[in-house]
Amino acid sequence: MLKASTQNTTRPGRTKQMEPRPEDKMEGYIGCGKLEDKVAIITGGDSGIGRAVSIAFAKEGADVAIVFLNEREDAEETKKIIESIGKRALLLEGDIGSRDFCEHAVEETISDFGRLDIVVNNAAEQTPHKDVKKISEEELLRTFQTNIFSMFYLVQAALPFLKEGSVVINTTSVVAYKGHEELLDYSATKGAVVTFTRSLSQMLAKKKIRVNAVAPGPIWTPLIPSTFPPEKVRNFGKDVPLGRAGQPDEVAPAFVFLASKDSAYITGQVIHVNGGEIVNG
Repeated sequence: MLKASTQNTTRPGRTKQMEPRPEDKMEGYIGCGKLEDKVAIITGGDSGIGRAVSIAFAKEGADVAIVFLNEREDAEETKKIIESIGKRALLLEGDIGSRDFCEHAVEETISDFGRLDIVVNNAAEQTPHKDVKKISEEELLRTFQTNIFSMFYLVQAALPFLKEGSVVINTTSVVAYKGHEELLDYSATKGAVVTFTRSLSQMLAKKKIRVNAVAPGPIWTPLIPSTFPPEKVRNFGKDVPLGRAGQPDEVAPAFVFLASKDSAYITGQVIHVNGGEIVNG
């Protein structure tokens, strides 16, 4: 059973305070060199889906720059796992809602690794409200800065270093398609991510840079117990056809597929990893 952690007011959440701990270390995953000698930058790469993606990429041969807000302990743990695989990890702490920080993150990645091949825009935040009037201007701006403005900033900073064969992968959500009664602003940003993905894929197609997205359903990450009250946490994911929340380890392979040559003829698309919910578009 999923339980609300004691850090319910601390966002974006801490992995060690979750019960049960999420499956986010890709322990059963065996890489086969699909991303050998590549370099990826992953926002929110310290925990949850971002951690699983970071580790999966490392197992496939990539070095990883992990961007995180302030979850230093989670980030250090992820770095340790990547280094135990024999790959390099760079920790970049800061606010992706800032253009200056996104530029700094890319500069540090290039300085340390000498190249950049994969951009994963994954980090996001959400605050539930049952009344649209309760969403303040400050909160609305903050959600859009983190969830969609940051993608513009990071891609703008990264583009001069991306070459033919590079990829951009964005994390959207099932709520971009079906909505959510308490996550109006969050859902709106995730809808924007879908359109951003489709439009950017067309813009970069002539450069032979592919752009795709992954739309997770209910996935057990630190964002959930730090966002929702205990009752919602206990029932999280039970309403999907598979009857349970998904794990970060179950989402990461979709990112590997989109980052590798296995998806060489795919761009502007969204992979739905959502426990069986049928969505159109």
